[in-house]
Amino acid sequence: MRLPLRDAAALAAAVLAPFLVALALLPLRTGLTHTNLALLLVVVVVAVASLGNRFAGALAAVSAAGWFDFFHTEPYQSFHIRDRADLETAVLLLLVGLIVSQLAARARVLGAVAVTDAGHLERLHEATRLAGDTRSPDEFVRRVRDELVELLALDACRFEYGMLTGRPPRLRPDGSVQVEGWIWDLDRQGWPDGEIELRAVARGRYQGRFMMTPAPGSAPPPLESRLVAVDLAGRAAAALDHAGEPAEQG
Repeated sequence: MRLPLRDAAALAAAVLAPFLVALALLPLRTGLTHTNLALLLVVVVVAVASLGNRFAGALAAVSAAGWFDFFHTEPYQSFHIRDRADLETAVLLLLVGLIVSQLAARARVLGAVAVTDAGHLERLHEATRLAGDTRSPDEFVRRVRDELVELLALDACRFEYGMLTGRPPRLRPDGSVQVEGWIWDLDRQGWPDGEIELRAVARGRYQGRFMMTPAPGSAPPPLESRLVAVDLAGRAAAALDHAGEPAEQG
């Protein structure tokens, strides 16, 4: 599975940023205490963790401790530490960097979750409003189809009305994906090949299905997004059920 661009950039920064900062601090090696130099490197670790993820933050902490040892402890240009106080500072830099990086990464995740949840809630409210304002259920189905493309980062999506045919991979109401009777491991395997079925069911009555084509190489969306997609499909089914007429082919 392709690594997201942001995570790839964070991993590169985790390796390079501590090295470059430690190198840039060489002229200040005799003017600053080792404690202050270590604190400056901790700032770099926090910045990397905020940009990337926990792994990038941990890698940055290890990199910062290593380059602090290499450039700023005697013997210089060596990963050997002669002085006990310098050894303690390097160890503390590593430990503090690891702890702070995990906290920074967690804060980033929590912030992203809050923004995502707010976006999902707004999307559902908008769908409810459209269901009330749209006279044609076909038009509402088209709007839901467009929402699914954006929400799940799909390459394409179409709506089929009629009886179920074939056994394509199916997005289930609990957000999992079923393939040939088995639950597909989305996190490990990514999207299955081909179109993925999302059934539009309201009050136990089948109204049709959205046939979704994920973008090539795209990572599956989080569970919350998949559950919102299921809810949107249910609202489309409710609109069709209320109108008592099939949706046109999309």
